[in-house]
Amino acid sequence: MWNERYSEPGYAYGTSPNDYLVSVAPQLPSGPILSIAEGEGRNAVFLATRGHTVHGVDASQVGLDKAQLLARDLGVAITTEVSDLATYDFGVSRWAAIVSIFCHLPPSVRARCHAAVVRALVHGGLFVLEAYRPEQLQLGTGGPQNRELLVTLDDLRAELAGLQFLVLTESNRVIHEGRCHEGESATVQCLARKGN
Repeated sequence: MWNERYSEPGYAYGTSPNDYLVSVAPQLPSGPILSIAEGEGRNAVFLATRGHTVHGVDASQVGLDKAQLLARDLGVAITTEVSDLATYDFGVSRWAAIVSIFCHLPPSVRARCHAAVVRALVHGGLFVLEAYRPEQLQLGTGGPQNRELLVTLDDLRAELAGLQFLVLTESNRVIHEGRCHEGESATVQCLARKGN
């Protein structure tokens, strides 16, 4: 599905970074950043323009090829890796920050990934997430149409045990991200730190 979507002309979610990521970017520590479900590169490339070393992971080779093109167009470098998040090795105490923007996974895979996030962050590292919550189903402005792939605050509290939440909130906000995210959207936003 993702190779097919990313094979269409242009960028499915645009080339501008996610608004929430932009808002928290000044707080991100120096050090390597992992961006999961990176797709066509808009968020990884943005972070690279801010001087970060960024590794983007996605299941779609087509998407990551476009990410590399976008990086070259903007004069920055990112590394990318095709991998299934159900089996991806996040490592241990490896990343200064991990970014998850609209990464929607089956509950068992999401729980595995979030547990891996906690292990993979260095002490003081940050986790950034924005995702659609179940109320998005009534809005129809983007995201999966499967309830179990959507995220609640309670999900995040349980799955990210061991992190300190600096931001954990839900809101309705207008999103303009390419042709696939457009209009009023029901999201959860999270900024969490490992350690005090």
